[in-house]
Amino acid sequence: MKVLVVGGGGREHAICWKLAQSPKVSQLFCAPGNAGIAQAASCVPVKATDVEGMVAWAKENHMDFVMVAPDDPLALGMVDAMEAAGIPAFGPRANAAVIEASKIFSKHLMEKHHIPTARYRDFTELAPAEEYIRRQGAPIVVKADGLALGKGVVVAQTVDEALAAVREMMAGGKFGASGSKVVIEECMTGPEVTVLAFCDGKHVVPMPSSQDHKRAYDGNQGPNTGGMGAISPSPNYTPEVARQCMEEIFLPTVAALQAEGRPFQGVLYFGLMLTPNGPKVVEYNARFGDPECQAVLSLLESDLMDILMACRSGNLDQLDIRWKDGAACCLVLASGGYPGSYQKGLPITGLDEAGRTAVVFHAGTAEQDGQIVTNGGRVLGVTAVGPSLSDAIDLAYESAKPIHFDAMHFRTDIGRV
Repeated sequence: MKVLVVGGGGREHAICWKLAQSPKVSQLFCAPGNAGIAQAASCVPVKATDVEGMVAWAKENHMDFVMVAPDDPLALGMVDAMEAAGIPAFGPRANAAVIEASKIFSKHLMEKHHIPTARYRDFTELAPAEEYIRRQGAPIVVKADGLALGKGVVVAQTVDEALAAVREMMAGGKFGASGSKVVIEECMTGPEVTVLAFCDGKHVVPMPSSQDHKRAYDGNQGPNTGGMGAISPSPNYTPEVARQCMEEIFLPTVAALQAEGRPFQGVLYFGLMLTPNGPKVVEYNARFGDPECQAVLSLLESDLMDILMACRSGNLDQLDIRWKDGAACCLVLASGGYPGSYQKGLPITGLDEAGRTAVVFHAGTAEQDGQIVTNGGRVLGVTAVGPSLSDAIDLAYESAKPIHFDAMHFRTDIGRV
């Protein structure tokens, strides 16, 4: 099969790395890809959000299957467009991807179908939002309604911080149209866990749990990022919690989307808070999380291509999906200044040495004159597997030691907080 993966980050590198292991995949392409992905797939210079351009390229080059990985093209309807052109595609159609593309939609869905989540109100105007914040007090959570590169959530510790966040979003245009509407919700407490699940519209098969580390600095301090590292599985996700989540959250969510005429086929990301009152949904994503994907797919033993095809054809329940024992840790090496401004084009050294003991997934890299250089905020995801979580964490940090680029920044406590 000739397979195209859409995207160009660490998540897409992990997907390409896994698909390249499938005997069913004869040729693998990635658009736009990056310097690391180029080692596993042929990179195609088409923007991930260029729906028309991507469909045209896939048709001209006779793709047998397309895997749409990022949130933006899913929300723009790239899967719909591929299928309309007669090209089988993996990922939710736009009317199901809205579960991530609109926080307001997802909160309304949970409320209607009695899926546990934080108490909330949504707003389209600034003044009532400010009044609600003053009335509720802090801590309180402010969320942009639309897609914002994983940075549209502010957990405000004071009323002034919440007011500043809602003004930046609604009046300041910080996230453009994505922040013109907001959700304001209670601040839940407890450990956070991510569970990614394969879905075929009716059936849901959870992957091993994972835990992302969003804050930029050690001790969960600093601004929110797209993710500074991840572990899998999460020590907090016990069999009892898993059973409760399946009964109260996973199955009801898939059934709710189907009942609304929006059957979800793809990877559904459940961001969960294990509160004193039981597991509750923090957020949904309509695709693999990043960097959770890197850790979780490192534990997958089964053929990923088989799973993608089963999700699309609706027979996921007929597969026996197997996972490795042990654990995985993905350590993100970021550009200095991220998630704010940072320099690009800095030479990266030590990749071959690091790759002897871990898999180095490229997130923001490019090749210039034969040299791999930085080309994004999150640059690399050093991902190691071990018999225990502590082994995997230690190996990820040890493997990262040879890697260097100017102003390289990473957290030293991934999986330890």
